[in-house]
Amino acid sequence: MKPLVFTLRSEPAQRLDLSKLTPDRLLGKSVKEIEAIDLATTKAAVKVGDVFKLRAGDPHELRFEGGSERFDLLGAKLLAGYSIHVNGDVGMGLGRQAQGGAIAVRGDAGAYVASGMTAGRIEIDGDAGDFLCGPLAGELAGMSGGRVIVRGSVGNRAGDRLRRGIVVIEGDAGEDLGSRAIAGTIVLLGHAAGRLGYLNKRASLVLSQRRDFGPTYVDCGAHNFSFAKLFARALNEDSRRAARLLNQRLQRYAGDTAVYGKGEILTPA
Repeated sequence: MKPLVFTLRSEPAQRLDLSKLTPDRLLGKSVKEIEAIDLATTKAAVKVGDVFKLRAGDPHELRFEGGSERFDLLGAKLLAGYSIHVNGDVGMGLGRQAQGGAIAVRGDAGAYVASGMTAGRIEIDGDAGDFLCGPLAGELAGMSGGRVIVRGSVGNRAGDRLRRGIVVIEGDAGEDLGSRAIAGTIVLLGHAAGRLGYLNKRASLVLSQRRDFGPTYVDCGAHNFSFAKLFARALNEDSRRAARLLNQRLQRYAGDTAVYGKGEILTPA
C-alpha cells in the first residue's frame, strides 16, 4: 500500500512536538482525526492540518515531504515494523527512545538524535547536532541498542554515555567524541576535534586517522582482528567506507585507563 504522506504547507511559526505522529498512534484514525491532532509547544494551538496537507495511505509507513529544524521528537518511541521517511530537515530528539523500526532523513537533524534508543535504524543523509545518541540531563545512559548512520558531520559529544549499539559517522565530529561511553561501537571516517574517548569504559572507537590520544590510552600494537573482518561484513551495506576501514590492519589503543580502561581506539596501522 501507499504510505501516509504529510506535505509541509509552510515553515511553522513555533517548534512542534511530532512525537504524536508515529505509525502506531495513527492506526485506525481518519484523515480528519489526524488533522485535528495538536502539535503545539506554546499556548498558541497548532493542528496537524495547519502545518501539513495529508494524503491518505497506510500509516505503517509515514512520509514527510518537506522538513524543518522545528520538527522536534519525530519518530519518538517508534516501534518495530514501522518506518518514517523525511525529505527535508528535522529538529531535536529524532528517534528519541525508539524501540525499533526505521527512520530515514534526507536532510539535517538537530541535537539528541537517537537519545535513549533501544533498537531500530536511523539514517541521516546530512549533518546531526550535538549529543548524537547521548542522554538528556539526569539520564544514566544514551543509546542502548540499534544502528545510526550519519552521512555528514556531527556536533560535540557524539556517543556520550553510549551503552550499546553501532554509530557510523562518515563526516567529521566535534569535541569529546565517545565521552563517558559505557560500551557500544563508534566508527568515524572524518576528522575529530578535541579529545577523544574521555572516560571511555568499554566502548570501541574506530577512527580513519591516527593521532595522539593522551597518556591514558596505551598503545597495544598493530593487529589483524578477526572480529573486525566480521564487523566489516555486517556494515558493508550501511557504509562501504566503514567496511574498508575495518578490513585493514588496525592499531589498538586501550583505555581510558583513568576509569575502567577496557575500552579501545582502533586506527589504521
